[in-house]
Amino acid sequence: MGNRSDLEESPDDPDQCSEPVVGTRTGNKVKLIAFVATLAGLSLSFKYLPLNEYLGSFFESIQSLGMWGPVLLAVVYIAATVLMVPGTILTLGAGFAFGLVVGTLAVSVGSVLGALLAFLVGRNLARDFVQQQANQYPRFAAVDRAVEQSGFKIVLLTRLSPAFPFNVLNYLFSITKVRTRDYFFASWIGMIPGTIMYVYFGTAIKNLADLAAGRFEGGAGQKAMLVIGLIATVAVTVYITRLAKGAIRDYVPVYDGIAGREPLKVAEKR
Repeated sequence: MGNRSDLEESPDDPDQCSEPVVGTRTGNKVKLIAFVATLAGLSLSFKYLPLNEYLGSFFESIQSLGMWGPVLLAVVYIAATVLMVPGTILTLGAGFAFGLVVGTLAVSVGSVLGALLAFLVGRNLARDFVQQQANQYPRFAAVDRAVEQSGFKIVLLTRLSPAFPFNVLNYLFSITKVRTRDYFFASWIGMIPGTIMYVYFGTAIKNLADLAAGRFEGGAGQKAMLVIGLIATVAVTVYITRLAKGAIRDYVPVYDGIAGREPLKVAEKR
């Protein structure tokens, strides 16, 4: 992104810098309810619809590759990230097919390498186009200024916060002054909690599908641990997200107004 002189400075008046956030807590509750409802819907669909067969057949070819299966999944994840295709299904599928540990490793490697490749494409091949698209995120100028002083921390915190879309950030950060090394390691670390959560959900969905089909071999204790694990995973992820949001506000005063409507004036080229 352009130098600070190339960007339109935010007004000193806080009321002009960011729009008041109305119903933030209500919105968070709605998102949580929607998320839980989605997870419940997926679980029920495995019981009443043949989604288990569809998903199983989709990953059957990858599983049959043995140790190369996770590698292929990582390669697919890289391509999906560069093309800005949402990777949620792939992440859930990784847990469904490979379990928590291997699934997390495959998704983590694929997502961070995809994020790096998208970053390099944006920085070296598509800078002008990315700068034009940045106008859709008018408050990103504040993030850009914060990156100049604390690049690693800002990338890390935005990766921890779901308020910033993963695929979009890959390209937006490419036009900031963040160093490639800082971007890579901060992205990798920051994406780990969310990756573990969704991979675990994929593992849990498989267990729930087995449970609904009467194939779950675990006893009551293992069933209880499955539920406890789901709750704990969500709780830890939500806690980390809240910490990240609070920390971002310390670095980016207009964090709450990132979705504002004012256009971002960016220099055509640095």
